[in-house]
Amino acid sequence: MNALSHRSLVPEILDGLAADDPRALVSRRDLRRINALMFQARIMTSLLKKFVPKPPRRILEIGAGDGTFILTVARRIARHWPHVELTLLDRVGLVTNELSTEFERLGWSVECITADIFDWAERADGGRFDAITMNLFLHHFDDAELVRLFSLLTRKAPLLLATEPLRAMSALAAARLLPAIGANDVTRHDAAQSVRAGFRDRELSALWLAANGKPLKEGRVGPFSHIFVGASTNAGGCL
Repeated sequence: MNALSHRSLVPEILDGLAADDPRALVSRRDLRRINALMFQARIMTSLLKKFVPKPPRRILEIGAGDGTFILTVARRIARHWPHVELTLLDRVGLVTNELSTEFERLGWSVECITADIFDWAERADGGRFDAITMNLFLHHFDDAELVRLFSLLTRKAPLLLATEPLRAMSALAAARLLPAIGANDVTRHDAAQSVRAGFRDRELSALWLAANGKPLKEGRVGPFSHIFVGASTNAGGCL
C-alpha cells in the first residue's frame, strides 16, 4: 500500500516551541520562504477573486501566524478590495504593530485575536464574516476534529477557502530538499509531516458535507498544494 494513501498525523515541533524560541523564529522565517516557493499567496488570491462575488467587508484569517501570508494576499488584491476589515486569529499572538501598519497603508483595518480556534468558534457570537481563509492550517487536525471545526465555521461565514499541503510523493520529495535552502531541523521535520497529514482527492469535501456544507471546489494545484472551497448552507453571510 502507498505510504501516503491515508493521512498520518504526528505533532509538529513548531507547535510545541515558545514563540520566542530561536528555533521557532528561524522556522517561521523558513515558512515564509516555503509559502513563496509553493505560490500559496498567488493561489489564495486567485481563489478569492473567483469565489467571492463582490468586494468583501469582513474577512477572517484562521491560523494567521505572524500575518505575513495574508498581507501578501492583501497586497495583491487591496486595489480592487478597499476598506476590508480583517480579523487575524491564532493561538499565539505574533502580529507586530509594524505589520498592522502595513495593512493600514493598504486601507485595511486589522483586529488580532489570540485564542484556540475551537474555544473562539464556540463562544463567539459577533457579526458574520464574508469569507474565512486558511493557509496550511487544516492538516493539523484529524477528520473528527475537522468535521467539528467545519460545523462551527459554517455558522460564521458563507464561504471558506483553504490552501493546504498536497499529500503526494512530489511534495514529500520537495520537503526532503529543504536543507538546500538552509531550512532548520524544525522546518525539515514539520514540512515532511505536513505532507503526510495533508490532503488529496476530495477528502475535505466529504468532511465539509458531513458538516452540512456545500463543497464548491477541491483539488491539486501544482506539485505541492491542495485547495478547498466550501459554501455554508446555514450562515447569515454578509455578501
